[in-house]
Amino acid sequence: MDNDVYGHVNNVQYYSYFDTVINEYLIREGGLDIHAGPAIGLCAESRCEYHAALAFPSVVQAGLRVLKLGRSSVTYEIGLFDGDAAEAAATGTFVHVFVDRATRRPVAIPDPLRAALRRLET
Repeated sequence: MDNDVYGHVNNVQYYSYFDTVINEYLIREGGLDIHAGPAIGLCAESRCEYHAALAFPSVVQAGLRVLKLGRSSVTYEIGLFDGDAAEAAATGTFVHVFVDRATRRPVAIPDPLRAALRRLET
């Protein structure tokens, strides 16, 4: 998103970056079908610490890893970087709980997604 009236990306946008990097990874690496798959991931918790401002037109780079992988939930850690900066502009956590698309009841993380998530475990 473009800069807000204070000249930087608004704080709420950082959460959108978190959601985007996680779902892009799950779609590309785990085969998540966001339109018709039987299981979907719902955000149960998210948190962000801001260390420096991001501003357009900088390119935002993201780092993603899995801190905890459970039966139906996963806790991610995300770092957002201003271009090639060595220090993160923001760090945060994001918890997905996988549920049945129709009933919204927790289900085991599907095997292809679990395999992709295991590759990101710390």
